[in-house]
Amino acid sequence: MTDGHITDNHAQMHNSFRWSVPKHFNIAEVCSRRWAASPLHALQTAIVSHHADSHLHMRHTYVQLQQAADAFSQVLFEQGVKPGDRVAVVLPQRFETAVAYMAILQMGAVAMPLSQLFGPEALLYRLQDSGAVVAVVDAVSSTVVAGLKVQCPALRCCINADDGDIFFDAQAVAFTPQSPLFNTLATDAAVLIYTSGTTGPPKGALIPHQALMGNLSGFVCSQNWFGFSTNGVGVTSHEELPLGSHAVFWSPADWTWTGGLMDALLPTLYFGRPIVAWPGRFSADLAFELMQQHRVTHTFLFPTALKAMMKAYPSPQPRFQLDLQAIMSAGEAVGDAVFAYCRDELGVTVNEMFGQTEINYIVGNCAMNGDTSDGVGWPAKPGSMGRAYPGHRVAVIDEDGHECADGVPGDVAVHRLDVHGQPDPIFFIGYWNQAEATQRKFTGDWCRTGDLATRDADGYLWYQGRADDVFKAAGYRIGPSEIENCLVKHPAVANAAVVPKPDAERGNLVKAYVVLSAGFAPSDALVTQLKQHVRGLLAPYEYPKEIEFIDQLPMTTTGKVQRRVLRLREEERARTH
Repeated sequence: MTDGHITDNHAQMHNSFRWSVPKHFNIAEVCSRRWAASPLHALQTAIVSHHADSHLHMRHTYVQLQQAADAFSQVLFEQGVKPGDRVAVVLPQRFETAVAYMAILQMGAVAMPLSQLFGPEALLYRLQDSGAVVAVVDAVSSTVVAGLKVQCPALRCCINADDGDIFFDAQAVAFTPQSPLFNTLATDAAVLIYTSGTTGPPKGALIPHQALMGNLSGFVCSQNWFGFSTNGVGVTSHEELPLGSHAVFWSPADWTWTGGLMDALLPTLYFGRPIVAWPGRFSADLAFELMQQHRVTHTFLFPTALKAMMKAYPSPQPRFQLDLQAIMSAGEAVGDAVFAYCRDELGVTVNEMFGQTEINYIVGNCAMNGDTSDGVGWPAKPGSMGRAYPGHRVAVIDEDGHECADGVPGDVAVHRLDVHGQPDPIFFIGYWNQAEATQRKFTGDWCRTGDLATRDADGYLWYQGRADDVFKAAGYRIGPSEIENCLVKHPAVANAAVVPKPDAERGNLVKAYVVLSAGFAPSDALVTQLKQHVRGLLAPYEYPKEIEFIDQLPMTTTGKVQRRVLRLREEERARTH
């Protein structure tokens, strides 16, 4: 296939795509209520609750999801929850989590996802800053949240999903009358998600209902979901979808962060398909066994998870029978090592995606397992972030807001208007109570991501790192992701993070923190071997001058490496030595 054909496919999809955003739009209506009201879809599975014992899996239908949501909306109403009120959801992947979201959203209230991995201080800040009036908890999170209630004057009560109350009882809720749907505007707030920056406290990004529509073109493209769409990319129609096709979604991404909520749970429910819920910790064994048991066809696996799977099972096909049709990956650069593993060992071309809480699912790949001959999609280039998804005008811009020439690094940004001059529904409303921070996010009509990339002649973006992760060493500009990807190709390396180490002569040295694969032990000989490995594959100035072995890298709750933690560690060491 020539580059000309590649460009034609991509351009044709963009030119034919039109947003059709209704004035009134509610996420709960399109993800649950409409399916429960459909004679063809009401008894279809919505949530599969995975259990370690394969005989104990629970399946919950769309009508059960809606009935439970109606009952829970009544409970929230009795607690005085009104449209616009923030309701915290501190639950893992489970049926009740989906119920809580549908109940909150159909009332016109704002769901605020909070990870159970947050410590007391992190939870307290978000509960206080948001003014949340109710918190939905379980046996794990109830004690810590209840202990914070006295410091949160707006927080009226905590509702425990494990108490066995009527609104989560599958039999009792069937007698609950349907709750009225609040007629939300598409631009009304639906979700408040706190995103951690490099400096200062976390900022609450307020997401409108219509942002789900903005996500769907990327979801369809990255998940090869074309067989389940109703009009090409299928985001403007609410028609019934074919029931004869087999599609099951699963992702380890927590439903209390953007990747799990907006890239997995909500789009799957929008298309009326089943999603598997697993509340436990991720492991490579669990991933393969779960996907095999439930015949998972579509998944979102972040690069950290794929690396662990690659190291644990370099050749998984003889052991596991998988039905995978598509893999989307995001959060960090995938790299060509993981790309090749997915293609050669899992039989799927991984579609890397890029976005952030404020403007999610904007760039990515769209390879139908490498086949784009039918005029749909575009080939995935190993290591590339991909191209702008239909409906989004994406560019690499400089400090003044001008588009950079091909090959010149700049900030990935999205324009408020799409390629046809129509408003793009993907944008967040703003940061909660932080108008100045919202303004700083924009340069004119461009919304900056803070992630650096270059653009090639075919329109593909190539990740250079976070603006605050890129550093200079001996005058050379260093992006950590390329070096990390190179290190992971060595069999001894399970994961790696590259940061600057202050140096009096060169400004900084390239330093790598390395997590070793099973069966390997730290040694001076291995350090030399890893340095030579990188030096033989990358530029001489890029190889790590120092390597430190570490049991595990500091990670965010969303699976991203916290390079800032390691960078600050190096700066502190430099000050004290």
